[in-house]
Amino acid sequence: MENQIKGNGMALLPLAVFILLFIGTAIVTNDFYSMPVILASLIAAGVALSMNRKESFMKKVEIFCKGAGNSNIILMILVFLLAGAFAATAEKIGAVDSIVNLGISILPPNLLIVGLFLIGCFISISMGTSMGTIVALAPIGIGIAEQTGVAPALALSAVIGGAMFGDNLSMISDTTIAAVRTQNTQMKDKFKVNFFIVLPAAIVTAVIYGVWTMGEQAVVSGEHAFEFITILPYLGVLVAAIAGVNVLVVLVSGVFFAGIVGLYNGSFGMSGLVSTVTEGIRGMEDLAMIALVIGGMIEVIKHNGGIQFVLDRILSRVKSRRGAEFGIAGLASVLDLSTANNTISIIMGGPLAKNISEEYGVDPRKSASILDIFAGSVQGMLPYGAQVLAAAGLASISPLALLPYSIYPILIAVAGIVAIMINYPSFERKEAKN
Repeated sequence: MENQIKGNGMALLPLAVFILLFIGTAIVTNDFYSMPVILASLIAAGVALSMNRKESFMKKVEIFCKGAGNSNIILMILVFLLAGAFAATAEKIGAVDSIVNLGISILPPNLLIVGLFLIGCFISISMGTSMGTIVALAPIGIGIAEQTGVAPALALSAVIGGAMFGDNLSMISDTTIAAVRTQNTQMKDKFKVNFFIVLPAAIVTAVIYGVWTMGEQAVVSGEHAFEFITILPYLGVLVAAIAGVNVLVVLVSGVFFAGIVGLYNGSFGMSGLVSTVTEGIRGMEDLAMIALVIGGMIEVIKHNGGIQFVLDRILSRVKSRRGAEFGIAGLASVLDLSTANNTISIIMGGPLAKNISEEYGVDPRKSASILDIFAGSVQGMLPYGAQVLAAAGLASISPLALLPYSIYPILIAVAGIVAIMINYPSFERKEAKN
């Protein structure tokens, strides 16, 4: 049935509307986040449902609901909600403060910028959120910059780099969840592929920061108490996910574990635990609704021939699996430039990337990694992206001042390109679709 759909460029109009709403509103208001993503996606979905008069309106609604109710979309939403519950519970018991304080306590004073990056890596891979990492570490980075005399932009770039490390790799990161579900692969498998691609970038980044700040020293003042028990839920989730335990089981167990720790150390009572879990779930509701709406819209676009149109254009230029992988990388990058949101760009581009990967035999572990790496790379350098704006705002500097120091986002893109060029990792050749 899919092969009988003819390509139709006009079917892509809803995607154009979605992107133009972002860019147009940003130009008018000088605020890239003045247009809520859910509103933009609903308007675009309305445009999709108004097209193709050959189909009845109810038929198009049925197609929309089929896309929104796709098993991958529903599972992705469940994981989003559970990830929100776990992240909120772990944060409430003091896990973030403990990780930060533990890192500061053990780092030598002449490696604090390198330490900021490494602590950011650990916090973000534990929390699964780049924004949470930046909020926790940016004030410390600013303080270190003031004491050492290094540029605040350098310290904050280390924070952003560490934040993007876990945003790209964490088992509970919304970008990882979206990449894994849209490519129909396993969390642990994507992690292993992704980790060994970006690890050299992380090592080189730490070395560069060490060389840049050689001889600089600072002592971060104040008490830095930490409770190791509060870090255990993060470690438990990370180990269980890498071991291959089902992600839903991992997250439910993580919430349970963090809840027990919180009850034990008095962070909350039973009613407080319920409130914290509820608050975490509510924090992911917008993303869940966006995933539903975009899933439905993409299905309508696909039915109208939009996906086939893009596929025809890409496949007419792509002649190899390597070319297909570069096509997926370009797709993720362009969508993130357009939406300034790496999660949304992966949700939007994931179905198309899946079609490209099947056409040219790209392993889903690799396609999921490429999507996440290149969307994260662009996001970490985007002057109007939430991460850069948040860090620059806390330091009262221009977002553009951070770009010369954005080492890790640049290097993960380089690592991704190298991995494509040398066919790393090499999988047993998959048969492409006929």
